[in-house]
Amino acid sequence: MKGQKVMFRCFYLFALLSILSALLLPALVGAQDYPIMDRVADKVIQKYQNSTCGQLLQNRGKPKSAMEQKAVRFLKSDPQMRAAFIDKVAGPIANKMFECGMIP
Repeated sequence: MKGQKVMFRCFYLFALLSILSALLLPALVGAQDYPIMDRVADKVIQKYQNSTCGQLLQNRGKPKSAMEQKAVRFLKSDPQMRAAFIDKVAGPIANKMFECGMIP
């Protein structure tokens, strides 16, 4: 009886670790695939977090710089990189836009 409890606990622990590794490993590996994109995404996140709502509203319709246009071209040309970029920046940007009343 006691041996079965230990065996079940080991089984559940193994199953839990397997599930966690299956969920976390792709995210960790994906983060290493695009180190430059990660730095660009971090800058975009910082821009939103450090900007006031007024600044974000004011800059909303302005043309993009040459560097921003180049980054957009890279993201358009690589769907996997684009998905990784959007996965990284979507939450912080959406939260800031919500705080600023830019989205419902």
